Amino acid sequence: MYKKGIYEIESNEPLTAAVWRMRLAGDTQYITAAGQFVNIAVEGCYLRRPISVCDVDEGHITIIYKTVGRGTEIMSRMRAGERLDLLTGLGNGFSTDNAARRPLLAGGGVGIPPLYNLAKRLKAQGRDVAAVLGFNRADEIFCADEFRALGIDVRIATTDGSAGIKGFVTDAMRGMDFDYVYSCGPLPMLRAVCEATDCDGEYSFEERMGCGFGACMGCTCNTAGGAKRICKEGPVLKKSEIIW
Repeated sequence: MYKKGIYEIESNEPLTAAVWRMRLAGDTQYITAAGQFVNIAVEGCYLRRPISVCDVDEGHITIIYKTVGRGTEIMSRMRAGERLDLLTGLGNGFSTDNAARRPLLAGGGVGIPPLYNLAKRLKAQGRDVAAVLGFNRADEIFCADEFRALGIDVRIATTDGSAGIKGFVTDAMRGMDFDYVYSCGPLPMLRAVCEATDCDGEYSFEERMGCGFGACMGCTCNTAGGAKRICKEGPVLKKSEIIW
């Protein structure tokens, strides 16, 4: 179930040159799983902007977004006290109802934020969590310290080798001991992670969306279980469902 509401911006700060973190105050009861997203109405833009939820508590939502177009650029200029119209509780999110003891979180770029709340939930269940976070270069790194603060073993991969392991997320994963994978990031990264692992897992996909709640069918994709809407039956798909 999703809910439309008005949320007040408490803070909006840059994490890198292009990535921002916004904390919003409002009703969070419809956000029930890590990996769900919100759909934000931005003045002057026809379609809402879908943004993954990074973290949530009673009365507060944290999102992390990258300025890639007009809508997110407008958002980056908003200040504390301003208000936004959100649809919350969208998407199915990740499941923690499995027997994994050593889950690996594999994220790339702005696919990393929804893994943060998932990490908190997994740690609260006593899981031995590890994370591999991928970026293009050192000055694009964000959230790594927040994951480490949860007591998680974090490996960094950068394409240019300016921090951590030179290469991709899959290069940093080599030699790690894990029995389940949660992944979110660019499609080529998701496919590479999926093909590099033998264990089960869940993968969060991005698609261009119209409504964000399953009515327009614009984000439909083919899966082993038939056609599914990324905004409704997704964005998280189990490994067994994915058709590359």
